[in-house]
Amino acid sequence: MASYYTVGVMTKPHGLRGEMKVYPRTDFPEKRFAAGSKLYVRPEGGSPIAAVEVRSGRQQQNMWIVGFRDLVTIHDVERWRGMELCVEEAQLEPLPEGTYYIHQLVGLQVYTEEGVFVGELKEVLTPGANDVYVVRGPLSKDDILLPAIPDCILKVDIAANRMTIHLLPGLIGDDDES
Repeated sequence: MASYYTVGVMTKPHGLRGEMKVYPRTDFPEKRFAAGSKLYVRPEGGSPIAAVEVRSGRQQQNMWIVGFRDLVTIHDVERWRGMELCVEEAQLEPLPEGTYYIHQLVGLQVYTEEGVFVGELKEVLTPGANDVYVVRGPLSKDDILLPAIPDCILKVDIAANRMTIHLLPGLIGDDDES
């Protein structure tokens, strides 16, 4: 069974000519929303319900306005409000060495440089300057938020399903609570 990865979320129709406002969830929106690009439509986290070809795409502030081949009226696209635009795994762009797709990181087992099990990487937050890895495990009753910076993330080994980290001071709550 093919795996699909979300590259955008359709928020609402734009105008009357079958275009949708799309919130991009990709580092490659210029490629994903370019004329001729093949995408799949699916409900959030579900299976694809339609294959579409991009007719036009242009950026408008932090959104993209995307039109699809053979869909030329607002009525053709209205039903896709809130749906995801996806690509198949074979369509993923190669990344530079040392960078990873979020789906490759979620589920990694996280250990300190001393070999202490920290927990499992559950989520990747993208708040701004750098990503933040959410790790849940036995070292803390609360989730540990690891900044995705070289001082903290020492090694990622996708094949071994393992991440090695340097636990910076302050990342785990104070132990002096009585």
